[in-house]
Amino acid sequence: MAIIKRIIGAILVVFYISCGQSQPPTVAAGNDIDCDIHGSANPHRREYTLNVYKNRYSLPKDNDFIDGVTIEKLIASSNESEYSIEKAVEISGYVFNVKMGGIETCNCKDERYRDTHIEVTPDNEHTSPEYRIIVEVTPRIRTLMAVKGIDWSTDELKNTLIGHKVKIAGWLFYDEEHKSQSFATNPGGERNWRASCWEIHPITSIKVLD
Repeated sequence: MAIIKRIIGAILVVFYISCGQSQPPTVAAGNDIDCDIHGSANPHRREYTLNVYKNRYSLPKDNDFIDGVTIEKLIASSNESEYSIEKAVEISGYVFNVKMGGIETCNCKDERYRDTHIEVTPDNEHTSPEYRIIVEVTPRIRTLMAVKGIDWSTDELKNTLIGHKVKIAGWLFYDEEHKSQSFATNPGGERNWRASCWEIHPITSIKVLD
């Protein structure tokens, strides 16, 4: 039954995209549970709206991309208005680490559908936390890629990306809940683990360059 539900979910993903819909109603893109595009967030909290951006699975068109945004610029940016989360970018960098994301409301706090966090740095000589930009593979995009025969599971991404130069494309997102943990917004913070609140979330394209 679970396999049948996943197949139906994958078909629905393709259907909604082919019809020009950027978001599904309550389909978790092939998951065997329903998870609304808002996740399990409280409708009265800001994350209810932001989860819609995290859960996008429409692929950016050419006119969605903005030029001139580099990983160095994202690292340095503390301004949440500097870029638009309605836009997409493509950056190049070095994959320092790949790991499972946390349990979040955007994925209905279901540990089976956690995002994959990829930590990208400018190069292999600047990999400490103040240089790490977080880019994320989400369950909906993961399933969309699986329909195309591409494995974006966390284990596969670990095996193929860590230690390589890559080109990453996808939607911009400013994850404001990490302001106190980012060097750009909280310089010198003892618990900082990332460069900036800016992310590519979700990723829609990964190319290994080397």
